[in-house]
Amino acid sequence: MSSSSTEQAALVDVTMPQMGVSVAEGTVVEWKKAVGERVERDEVICAISTDKIDTDVESPAAGTVVEILVQPDETVDVGTVMARIDTGGAGVPSGEAAAAVGDTPAPSTTEPAPVVRDGNGSRPRRYSPVVQRIAAEHGIDLDRVQGTGRDGRVRKQDVLALVQDGGAEGPPLHIESPYRPEPEPAPAAGGGLSRMRRQIGEHMKRSLETAATCTTWIEADMAAIEDARAKLGVTALPIVARCTIDALREFPALNATLEGDAYTVHDAVHLGIAVSLGEDGLIVPVVHDAQDLAPEGLAKRIRDLARRARSRELRPDDVAGATFTITNPGQYGSIMATPVINQPQVAILDLEAIVKRAVVIDDAIAIRPMTILGLSWDHRALDGALAAQFLAALKRRLEAWT
Repeated sequence: MSSSSTEQAALVDVTMPQMGVSVAEGTVVEWKKAVGERVERDEVICAISTDKIDTDVESPAAGTVVEILVQPDETVDVGTVMARIDTGGAGVPSGEAAAAVGDTPAPSTTEPAPVVRDGNGSRPRRYSPVVQRIAAEHGIDLDRVQGTGRDGRVRKQDVLALVQDGGAEGPPLHIESPYRPEPEPAPAAGGGLSRMRRQIGEHMKRSLETAATCTTWIEADMAAIEDARAKLGVTALPIVARCTIDALREFPALNATLEGDAYTVHDAVHLGIAVSLGEDGLIVPVVHDAQDLAPEGLAKRIRDLARRARSRELRPDDVAGATFTITNPGQYGSIMATPVINQPQVAILDLEAIVKRAVVIDDAIAIRPMTILGLSWDHRALDGALAAQFLAALKRRLEAWT
């Protein structure tokens, strides 16, 4: 959220929030407030939908809604100003003042979207005008469409997917339909990128251009972790996360952010956990105050965040404020990687696959479950000795876990 002001009133902008590394745009689903209505700080002002998250946007300030710039079902880039709030109590501009701010009336709150109750008489289902329009054109019974939005809301993408599959609830998609999703352009000779992949690439490139990135690796015997996770009924990740938190408490310089020349060491550990969304890219939800949780609590929180990430139920706060990140490509079998730092953090830990290998222990060869831990760190804030000490402390905790 950003703010601007004029001589007549103190105006605060409501902008399309950034909801993850690869999210480039969002769609306004519904305005909860109309022009002229009062809104309180942190009160929900509108609902939005992105390709990863459906969520509510809270007002950044208390005041009167004086301008709505983005209408329902309109898709805009992250950072676009969607509405303005007058915090000076001037109310809705009139006459020349209204023309100056380009006042756009909000959708009438007396004409809600049609309500349809589901087959068993439970809570009603609401459909946006664009969803109804596509369904009507292709003869789709919206009552029988399983929605993937918040609270099961049927989204435009749900109907388009059904239409594109041949329309189980109606006729096949007409070639001339104006609602056919635009196909991804065929890769050119030099290769083509989708908008989502470009967004991820830009974020990663910006990180590499900003940070003096170095990577340090260490090998760890995971026998104790394997025993513990089997007893607890969890994966290795939450136990590794707990050991990481303890190592960060020992070396707090890594639990930090660097923005420009402002280097801030954080007391609380807000742990980002990278979650793959398959072809939809990735997102990094945050376990806030992770230092207060045992492995079982971390496992529960990580599972919940991953589930909500994949079902597009994360809220803006769920992806904000991370002070350190763990990425876990090892679950797919990889054994070594060089992760890119999630700005403005100063380090990121890479957890690789746990693989049984022959290792030398006390001059004897033994078969042990081993992993490689990689730490990418910013040389502007840290040095190699500190990175190595942190990894050694993490290794020590993992191998001595009881």
